[in-house]
Amino acid sequence: MRDDTVENFLEQLAGRAPTPGGGATAALHAAQAAALVAMVGRYSNTPKYAEHADRINDIVLTADRLRAGALRLAEADVDAFGAVGGAYQLPKDSPDQAVARTEAIAAALVEAGRVPANVVRLADEILCLAEELEPIGNPNVISDVAAAADAARAAATTARVNVEINLGGIIDQAIVAELVTAIADVDELSLRADKVTAAVRDRIAR
Repeated sequence: MRDDTVENFLEQLAGRAPTPGGGATAALHAAQAAALVAMVGRYSNTPKYAEHADRINDIVLTADRLRAGALRLAEADVDAFGAVGGAYQLPKDSPDQAVARTEAIAAALVEAGRVPANVVRLADEILCLAEELEPIGNPNVISDVAAAADAARAAATTARVNVEINLGGIIDQAIVAELVTAIADVDELSLRADKVTAAVRDRIAR
């Protein structure tokens, strides 16, 4: 996926195929959010903002790491849903085959749920960076901090629904609880993103 063109990815996304889908899209929202944070950080890493140079440099390095992690999650989501599709194709002609198929589907759905759950976690980390950067970043590119916050929100809310759709097929209730906990704060994350965007818009309007 990392070597694909945007046009080809969108063509695949629009096709009648299970992957790539919403989970990969959520991860790519996160990757874009991280890239935007890093860009604003690099425009802010100048003598004019020397007071915050160390923190801005840390933000840039962290955002680069999170961008790479988000891209890995996009690819992992494609793999995870491929495994789900493979499990659904297993035979179910006998009772033993039916049980094995159900167990295989449940196991595949665990990973298919955990990948977007990790996207939520990563989106939260990216949003934290945007929150830090908003008051200290270069005002000439501060709109991109809002864009990063909005992309992080999109990543989290899209990932959440991709977790939720898998919960019903997971047998292990401890894992269900784990995944529910992982997405529990998405509404709060959305409110935080709104605050970043509002703060940026307020600065622009002054």
